[in-house]
Amino acid sequence: MLLLVTGLTPAIWGTTYVVTTELLPPDRPFLAGTIRALPAGLLLVALTRQLPTGDWWWRAAVLGVLNIGAFFALLFVGAYRLPGGVAATMGAIGPLLVAGLSQLLLGQRMTLRTVLAALAGVAGVSLLVLRADARLDGLGVAAALGGTAVMALGVVLSKRWPSPAPPLVTTGWQLVAGGLFLLPIALVVEGPPPAAMTTGNLAGYAYLSLIGAALAYTLWFRGIAALSPTEVSFLGLLSPLVATAIGWLALDQRLTLAQGIGAAVVLGALLTAQTARRAPAPPAERVPPGAVSI
Repeated sequence: MLLLVTGLTPAIWGTTYVVTTELLPPDRPFLAGTIRALPAGLLLVALTRQLPTGDWWWRAAVLGVLNIGAFFALLFVGAYRLPGGVAATMGAIGPLLVAGLSQLLLGQRMTLRTVLAALAGVAGVSLLVLRADARLDGLGVAAALGGTAVMALGVVLSKRWPSPAPPLVTTGWQLVAGGLFLLPIALVVEGPPPAAMTTGNLAGYAYLSLIGAALAYTLWFRGIAALSPTEVSFLGLLSPLVATAIGWLALDQRLTLAQGIGAAVVLGALLTAQTARRAPAPPAERVPPGAVSI
């Protein structure tokens, strides 16, 4: 059940493309990232009334930058400079990176089954979203790979540093840290927010902030705390699958036989990864309780 609930997060993230293209102002990706993270984080901190203490001041900042701030920035650069299929294929490398980092930082052995499932996931996503005429841009490829790498590192470090606070509290800390990282980038690169926004713009930003960030990341960090990083990372393959399904259902986009095969391969990779026998994980680093009411 926890696996299914955690899988809601990448499924929600799969709706980001249609919300962004249909509801948000064009050419404001860093503003979208900032509004997605910062208001949601401030709301959760206000509701939970807890701040980090001790090492968790810098740990929450590091995790917030990796999981949210730097990830959003690199993700949007890659998305703007690459076709969506190329960017999604780069993101599909995530489970392989998480498996390698888990072996390096957590001592969890990377099995052949995991490697083969990860490679199958990349192949499946490629069939699902990649087009033969897709162009490659060096900076865009570097940004997309960098976004995948920082997200992978954030997932593994989230497991190495178990939070002393409940997931809702931890999510608030990280969203605020990530939003504060993005805010100056948005102001410098894109300037101040638009003077006027439509009802659709506001609805899109509200959805991305409340559902795409506050709810989704709470479920995500809850899953990371209870599941292995590799299990969680494979769930990310659901995002391009859901995005493709929404494009077909809501935007009348045509599906090909190759995409159907790709979807089947992605689901097979997910099933293979989640049904693999898990070796006992080494005990995570213990931290003293570190939350103080405000």
